[in-house]
Amino acid sequence: MHITFTAMPTADAEHLRNGGADAYGNLPETATSDGPGHPCRHCLDNIDAGEAFLILAYRPFPSLQPYAETGPIFLHAKSCKRYEATEVLPPMLQSPDYIVRGYGANDRIVYGSGAVTATTGIADRAGMLLAREDIAYVHVRSARNNCFQCRIDRH
Repeated sequence: MHITFTAMPTADAEHLRNGGADAYGNLPETATSDGPGHPCRHCLDNIDAGEAFLILAYRPFPSLQPYAETGPIFLHAKSCKRYEATEVLPPMLQSPDYIVRGYGANDRIVYGSGAVTATTGIADRAGMLLAREDIAYVHVRSARNNCFQCRIDRH
């Protein structure tokens, strides 16, 4: 199974950088990075110390519904290139583990598909989940805070 790590769409990132409201209707907050620990959801890399970044509420789902989780994320304040590597683990995934969870074509959690997964096992777990007919895509989320990191799709 070939997989693709999918970052936040560029249109979403540009909307927020150009003064657009976040998922809660608020303007993103601006901060300055003090170093690692601020992963950009567009380039899927860490925001370096001294760089400006946005803090905002993000909902990586097409519509509101009970399973459309919304949470805080970080985004480079200046334009950055969207992550394009396919089967290469994004550089921002530096914690020892993450929640890897499957979602159906209806954008709802597929119960029983979520598991805290060692970072080195993310690609294998995602491939196993995406081999199932009931799973349309996978999210990688923080194992400690449940924050959205990136999406994984079939390639």
